[in-house]
Amino acid sequence: MAKPRDDRQKDLLRPALEDIIDLSHPLVRLAREIDWQFLDGRFAGVCAAGVGQPPLPTRLVAGLLILKHMHDLSDEVLCARWLENPYYQFFCGELSFCHKLPFDRSSLTHWRQRLGEEPLVALIQESLSVAHKTGALATRDLERVVVDTTVQPKAIAHPTDARLCHRALEKLVDLAQRNQVPLRQSYRRVAKRAAIMVGRYTHAHQFKRARRELKFLRTRLGRVIRDIRRKIAGDETLRERFADLLALAMRVRFQDHRQRGPKVYALHAPEVECIGKGKARAPYEFGCKVSIATPATKPKGGQFVLHAKALHGNPFDGHTLGPLITELEQLTGIETRRIHVDKGYRGHNHKEKFRVWISGQVRRVTRPIRREMKRRAAVEPVIGHVKAEHRMSRNYLKGRDGDRINAVLAAAGYNFGLLLRWLARLLRALVRMLLRAPPVLNRA
Repeated sequence: MAKPRDDRQKDLLRPALEDIIDLSHPLVRLAREIDWQFLDGRFAGVCAAGVGQPPLPTRLVAGLLILKHMHDLSDEVLCARWLENPYYQFFCGELSFCHKLPFDRSSLTHWRQRLGEEPLVALIQESLSVAHKTGALATRDLERVVVDTTVQPKAIAHPTDARLCHRALEKLVDLAQRNQVPLRQSYRRVAKRAAIMVGRYTHAHQFKRARRELKFLRTRLGRVIRDIRRKIAGDETLRERFADLLALAMRVRFQDHRQRGPKVYALHAPEVECIGKGKARAPYEFGCKVSIATPATKPKGGQFVLHAKALHGNPFDGHTLGPLITELEQLTGIETRRIHVDKGYRGHNHKEKFRVWISGQVRRVTRPIRREMKRRAAVEPVIGHVKAEHRMSRNYLKGRDGDRINAVLAAAGYNFGLLLRWLARLLRALVRMLLRAPPVLNRA
């Protein structure tokens, strides 16, 4: 793939976007504050020089990713909004209004897969840089931070043994039909009825009957697995096609809710983990753990997200603190002086033990530190906004790479949303100052 290039030029037959939009709009001002050359250098690094169709301009891709997570839009809705909104087009670097999309919806998927987590962290870095330049974030706000973890749920249905067995049987039968593998019996009709009856018996607290139907369902799944293995035994190509799904189906058939260790909670997302949060409304959440870091102070522009990272394997919070603070310092270039965490980080692995302050700590607590410790809870509404308004409440991206990418993009979208409101406030303050200024009298 050749390196991306931006050869867009003004069309003499069409008016320029700058002539038809309000140049004082916050999105226009934000576009002029962002260092697009910096993002171009980080994004273009994933494309090797060579023969091939050049990909989209990096400013277009970066602008689309920012707009998507800043306004909580799906890929399809983003394409529709971009086509009818001249401010979106100006933000992405267009010079004249476009009546046709210069990209396809699938281009966003391809670019996310091509970039990965590390280049996309540049969006968070650039958002913090713009905040610092515009006065929304001060240097001292980066020296005192709050770190906490949350769960990024995956887009899966609530997992039950009956549902997983039924889905595994259906997927195996569909794959066998697509590859012309004749089965002795598919058990589609009886398996569907058994899955329905498990739910009904469980709802009626008739657990003995529910266990009987679940056993019936697992037996039929085992028959389909053995039948497929016999039919594809001599064909190496078919064995490769069925290998992953058969392995998942075997795990689903023999797993039990009382067993320890990793389990399968979704066939299309086997990387999903069950994380217990102790909430009354949701004792367990299915996805992956995400770490969020915010300032412990009160920045003028709001509580920005300084660092966001998906953590797979459901690690202990204290064992993640040291590497996360190291990455945060590399991202901001500022050494952290104080780190405020909750009691879940007791026994942490940060090398500077006396810089970490745990909620409820009494020893060595001075009055300024006590004030900062009261600010530790400010990370909770930040997590709520990132999840509710910037696409972290339900992750639709595939695989563990999708978990890491979505966490970074959600944090970047939240930061740019704060910047958009900060620039609007600056504009209103400037207008008020001009209106309040006394008129200059000409006495000549």
